[in-house]
Amino acid sequence: MELLTILVSGLLGLIVPLGLVIDSTAENVIRSQLATVEQLQVRVDNAPTHQLLQGKVESIRIAGRSLQLKQQNIRIAVLELETDEIELDPSSFRQKLPKIKRPLQAGVRLVLNQEDINKLLQSPEFLSRLQKFNIGGSSESDSSPVYNFINPRVEILANNRLIFQVELQEENQEKKLAIKVESGLSVVTGSQFQLINPVVLVDGEEFPPQFLNNVVNNINQRLDLRNLEGDGLQVRILKLDMKPKKLEIAAFLRIEPSSKFLETRRS
Repeated sequence: MELLTILVSGLLGLIVPLGLVIDSTAENVIRSQLATVEQLQVRVDNAPTHQLLQGKVESIRIAGRSLQLKQQNIRIAVLELETDEIELDPSSFRQKLPKIKRPLQAGVRLVLNQEDINKLLQSPEFLSRLQKFNIGGSSESDSSPVYNFINPRVEILANNRLIFQVELQEENQEKKLAIKVESGLSVVTGSQFQLINPVVLVDGEEFPPQFLNNVVNNINQRLDLRNLEGDGLQVRILKLDMKPKKLEIAAFLRIEPSSKFLETRRS
């Protein structure tokens, strides 16, 4: 879910600022949001003139390959995105990020390569987020040991299975614990990722099954995309396809005008 949140927040910057523009202008705006791009095509279906003046655009379609988002440690191998009608507040056109008057809806298809996912996992930003899962103490007054996650990486297998590996190191200690998780991954009712039949090894020893269920249940709860709805973002997964070294996701997005994701990008 963390990866999907990063991608969604990055994509918002590609959609909303376009406003009343033609295809070539829209493409230039999007290119300005990217560090590198191999291929990019943009089509803006404009509404009649009187509707354009009211801030309405029929739809925007984006297709690109090998897109590196600025300020995000992720490269998207394939991006296909198409919005429904967009209605902006005309009084906000001069703002950095114009306001939408009604929910913005879009369909998106993403293909991510294993190599690029691992670059994201090993970025300082992701490692910082990963530390929130710290199983040790978090304050100076807590005598419990503090652990750091090191070198997280994933191997994408066939049939929607993956292997996730990470090292766990107690602060100020040299010894590391090697953690390996092999699991299936599925989507329930379009809104919740779930680990299927996971096997966890700690330094080559299988993690006790009596403790594993609690850990898996906690992870599955964190992978519930309905957690985003309170922030004005609805995500429904339409397709999840994992092949060796490649991940494909197709999803429906609905962003409310009051979404915190939009407010973050305005700041």
